[in-house]
Amino acid sequence: MRRLFILLAILLSVAVVKAQENGPKPIKLTQEEQQLVQKNNDFAFRLFRQARTDESLLLSPLSITFDLGMLNNGADGITREEIDAVLGSKDVGGAEVINSFCRKLLDGCGDLDKETKVSIANNIYMNKPFELKKVFGEKAFKYYDAQPESRDFADGKTRDVINQWCSDHTEGMIKEVLKENEFNPQAVSYLLNALYFKGMWTQKFDPSMTQRTYFNEEKAMVEMMQMMDGKFSYTSNDLYQSIILPYGNGTYQMTVFLPQYGKTLDDVVAQLNGKSWNTSDYRDYNISYLAFPRFETSTDLQLEDIMKALGMPNAFEGGYGFNDFCDGNMFIGMMKQVAKIKLDEEGTEASAVTVIEMDKAVGSLPNAKFVADRPFLYTISERSTGIIFFIGQYMGDETAEVKGEEVAVKEVKSKEVKSERIYNLSGQRLLTPPAKGLYITDGRLRYRPQ
Repeated sequence: MRRLFILLAILLSVAVVKAQENGPKPIKLTQEEQQLVQKNNDFAFRLFRQARTDESLLLSPLSITFDLGMLNNGADGITREEIDAVLGSKDVGGAEVINSFCRKLLDGCGDLDKETKVSIANNIYMNKPFELKKVFGEKAFKYYDAQPESRDFADGKTRDVINQWCSDHTEGMIKEVLKENEFNPQAVSYLLNALYFKGMWTQKFDPSMTQRTYFNEEKAMVEMMQMMDGKFSYTSNDLYQSIILPYGNGTYQMTVFLPQYGKTLDDVVAQLNGKSWNTSDYRDYNISYLAFPRFETSTDLQLEDIMKALGMPNAFEGGYGFNDFCDGNMFIGMMKQVAKIKLDEEGTEASAVTVIEMDKAVGSLPNAKFVADRPFLYTISERSTGIIFFIGQYMGDETAEVKGEEVAVKEVKSKEVKSERIYNLSGQRLLTPPAKGLYITDGRLRYRPQ
């Protein structure tokens, strides 16, 4: 009997170990990477506050972190410091901690739940004849799996190639990230991140219970999904109610914050940050009635002004912040994100593409006027040596103001001019007045229009 008990205990232990081996393997983060997560989540809320309007909005702060994190390996000086500060890596290891964190997500996030599909992809398209610096290219491949592709941006096909790459890596959700009027054939490069998510609810909604109903105090109509007696993690305070809707095995989840009556979404958004959003106050509840709208949201958002306002203006201005990217004075000429979400009774499908256009700073020519209407100095010199061959000044010649065929003349003070003789303006004597133009006679300047 004892042997049988021991044998059963051994078999049970083996089964537990096997289950752990076959189960999801959590992504293990260093202490610095854990700090980065909190600070990067804080960036997510700051980004959202900066970008939100009174319309539906979807953003992927992680997609921005991947794209900027990759580019940050080519930044230096103030620009790198600003990017580190915005993404939250400034005090926890800088660009290198972003690199290692992104590498771990690339390796692990797709294997955490067999019922949830998550994919992350990065790429770089370079305009000929520009070339990435070797160290940057190596880091882009090592940490982000980016395999830079060199193309002639003026070939009429590159925009289609980029858009097709985005479509391929978002399961067709985002077919066009660069519109025709947004693509720049003179750009140095385009850096891309694509993030795709598709998760099935752990507890699905019954489509037969979905009903069309009012939303936002009868200001809109929605397809409202409904569920009776579901078990969920839930919390409530004076500001909001919050519920966690898990996908698949629970590794991925949606957290919803619903303002209490008398509070607004502005109130909630103002209070949430990288730490407060994920509290330990959630408890398992039996939710007797759950109503949640079925919806789709698409966002096409320019990020230049938003990222400047968040604290990294130098990346867009001046053109001196990316000396480790490729030769020349580079700056971010355009930055945007396209995102889309579909949420229904089965689950959620969401994707985002972040694109960064890199441009080369070209010294612009200042405007000026040069009107030599007063005495001036001049030289004639040889350029390679700088030696002056001639030097002189010009003080002005005697002139006549011509109005039609009428001629106003001024007396010419010249010792060589004789009143009874005719001269040209070079002082050469003429036998007869010229057929046309200025000449001097009788000590006066005259003009013949014909």
